[in-house]
Amino acid sequence: MKPILFSLALFILALDASAMDRWTALSMIESGDNDYAVGAAGEVSRYQIKPEFWHGGDPSDASTALATARQIMRARVQAFQRIHGRAPNDYEFYILWNAPGQVDRPRAVVGERARRFENLIKVSDSRQYAALWTPSRQN
Repeated sequence: MKPILFSLALFILALDASAMDRWTALSMIESGDNDYAVGAAGEVSRYQIKPEFWHGGDPSDASTALATARQIMRARVQAFQRIHGRAPNDYEFYILWNAPGQVDRPRAVVGERARRFENLIKVSDSRQYAALWTPSRQN
């Protein structure tokens, strides 16, 4: 029973630890936060979801797009955890999104985008941390 609970906890952490940071960074990398973006291959929404994965609803609605993106990633993260015995880091998370078949050996272009994604999260996290510990100025 404990291994199942541990796996479930890892899964939840993979989706929700820094979840807003990951999803915000993904939206920025994929479309520049453009809810109306349509890619060359017909990808839709701020997350650039391929048509075969879009199951309905308004892709320009940010909450619908996020719910769809999370649903897609749920299976990918679970498969990653079964194989690797851990949750994906930010670099791997992006590769799971963009090119899941390359997660263990990403091509250069995918690896570069994954590094940019990872850096967006690090910058966001460091700014949030700094804001917590920087005294506010009273004028």
